[in-house]
Amino acid sequence: MAANAREVARACLNRTEAAGQYSNLALDTALSRSDLSPADARLATALFYSVLEHRITLDAIIDARATLPPSAIERGVRQILRLALAQLLYFDRIPDHAAINEAVESAPRRSKGFVNALLRQFCRDGKPLPSPDSNDFFTYLSVRYSVSPALAETLCGVYGKERTERLLAAFAVPPPITVRVNTTRLSVAEFLTKVPGATPAKHAPSGVILPPNTPLSPLLEAGFCFVQDEASQIAVAAVDAHPGMRVADLCAAPGSKSFGIAADMQNTGDVFSFDLHENKISLIRRGAAALGLSCITAEAGDARRATAEALGTFDRVLCDVPCSGFGVIAKKPDLRYKNPADTAGLLPTQREILAAGAGLVRPGGVLVYSTCTLLPAENEEQVRAFLKTHPDFTLTPFAVGGITAGGFLTLTPDHDGTDGFFVAKFTRKG
Repeated sequence: MAANAREVARACLNRTEAAGQYSNLALDTALSRSDLSPADARLATALFYSVLEHRITLDAIIDARATLPPSAIERGVRQILRLALAQLLYFDRIPDHAAINEAVESAPRRSKGFVNALLRQFCRDGKPLPSPDSNDFFTYLSVRYSVSPALAETLCGVYGKERTERLLAAFAVPPPITVRVNTTRLSVAEFLTKVPGATPAKHAPSGVILPPNTPLSPLLEAGFCFVQDEASQIAVAAVDAHPGMRVADLCAAPGSKSFGIAADMQNTGDVFSFDLHENKISLIRRGAAALGLSCITAEAGDARRATAEALGTFDRVLCDVPCSGFGVIAKKPDLRYKNPADTAGLLPTQREILAAGAGLVRPGGVLVYSTCTLLPAENEEQVRAFLKTHPDFTLTPFAVGGITAGGFLTLTPDHDGTDGFFVAKFTRKG
């Protein structure tokens, strides 16, 4: 039972590491092919993501305690140790002896003694976390918070050392499940009566934070809400869509921002949702149908090639562009290990989409640019570059739920309790 869950988790981790497969895809595929019970599937998922989220920390423990050089530890044995250590550190309900015994049993015969000795000594020592040299601050942050040294260094360059550590500590806390109420079907107050323990979001007017272990499926199936972080809801609020408007969402998948815009419009007017990939368009259509949002039209297309000649002009245009994602590493642990320098190729695409979006805005209309990253090159610098080449647009102040912005806004988990997010609002002169 539990061992089966551990085996599935270990196989997924091996596949993710060896083949470079996206973690969510590897896990979804493995779970669909397994015969795990719902409870064991949840355990496999928790184990998988725990190792993924703490991999650098776990490896530091292994390498500091191993009697072998790091290169001599077989990949499969290292994976067994990572899984066991994750259980010892982060799973209070799993007895230490169960985690150790399963690891020893799973290890090759030649490695059983090594695995057993390392894990038992770790427990006898009180399960201490590694203590890297704080003088090498980037390495310290990397090991302490399990992020690439390059990411730690980049964030320190933007936010300073103390703020970066607060950010990384905030990313280490599992975020709550936040939903946006479908206000075309019921009010926020009515929704709150249906979910005991649910609380209104701090800033987003239609946002609700669900208590842990809330059964989500019945709420989604009834069309009462959809999952959307508060930061993303704030970006939608900045669009300021009203009933009867014509609105374009240029990078719409999986559709939550389009859904929020349509709800703000009380399902009247027209919301055009575009995405490059046809398979993602079907997600938007299904989601809109489940929510009863008939004003949404979803079509596949390259946002960089969108023109007013083909589509007409719009009252509002949202460009939630592809980005490095370094504001959502709490939800996408693969990003922890990325080098920000490798994401520079996204910058031209972001500029092209923003320019295309600008061409769709009618005089007096609004353009909103957003990302889920914290890197200025994708945020403030893109805004400045856009204004230089588009003098017919001006930054527009906005306010959402007590948050005010003089044209653009950066949200962070340590300060705002949301995903890391950037929102800029422009108005076309007219």
